Amino acid sequence: MNILTRRRLLHASPLALLPPPTLGQAWPSRPLRFVVPAAPGAGILDIIGRLLAQHLSAKLGQQVVVENKPGAANNLGAEFVARAPADGHTLLMCNSSLAVADHLYARLGYKPMSDLLPVTQVNSAPLILVVHPSVPANSVPELIAYAKANPGKLNYGSAGIGSTPFLATELFKSMTGTDLVHVPYRGGALALADLVAGQISVMIENVPGSVPLVRDGRLKALAVTSRQRSPLVPQLPTMDEAGVSGYEMIGWNGVFVASGTPSRIVDKLHDALVAIIAKARGRAGRQHARAVRGVLQGRGGALGQGHQGARHQAGVALTPRRR
Repeated sequence: MNILTRRRLLHASPLALLPPPTLGQAWPSRPLRFVVPAAPGAGILDIIGRLLAQHLSAKLGQQVVVENKPGAANNLGAEFVARAPADGHTLLMCNSSLAVADHLYARLGYKPMSDLLPVTQVNSAPLILVVHPSVPANSVPELIAYAKANPGKLNYGSAGIGSTPFLATELFKSMTGTDLVHVPYRGGALALADLVAGQISVMIENVPGSVPLVRDGRLKALAVTSRQRSPLVPQLPTMDEAGVSGYEMIGWNGVFVASGTPSRIVDKLHDALVAIIAKARGRAGRQHARAVRGVLQGRGGALGQGHQGARHQAGVALTPRRR
């Protein structure tokens, strides 16, 4: 081997040892894992995640595989993505419970605000207060009066401590001085099924999943949690209108990747998701777009506002009420 050949090998060998992304290989270079921290079919998070995965696969020209990792109010799935390689091939579909996780759990295996990077907010929507038909209340004031007259008799379901419905109900309890017993589930859909069956009494759950059950007469709806009425159920008052002055709780869903993911990958993923959301909103029509607002802002600003709002709501919800 002559000197020139040796020099060429010496110069080339460091490049040969570098991983493909460092060499500028196009992303994605293999199928993407889209982690949804909910059971298959268990509520709006799984539904939105699967729809996004389907359209993202077509948009990127690479398979996007949904992996359901339910448990611990989304934290099992979130931790999995936080610990994944920061190469943009593992995504997280999560909701506003992520914003308050480090305030609710003494020990987490990850740090939500520093170990995960927001790509974009997908949508935001109010929740709806629903009760089983056997509950002798047809309005929020009647529910409050019954709960106060029967402390601890009514129970409510949620997807677990820290989930948005949990925080929404704890906020309701704090602001009304009522005693409702929490029953945690592995997913909102499971809790909703038990509510229909009469195993639990009350839920504050997402609007799209609850409204069909209300229209069928299997549940009674009392109020929505936003400041304005929902176009999907315009006859329902807001919590504020129903007498719980100042009450507001908005849930959101968003897509995250592990911190350290190259900005060029995050930008490409953000642009693809925004295009998908915009197209979906166009098909859904104006009414649904107002009811479930897709947020097409820069990837940091919208989620940052969501984190602050959810943390404030959690602080109010979990502060013991002075009597």
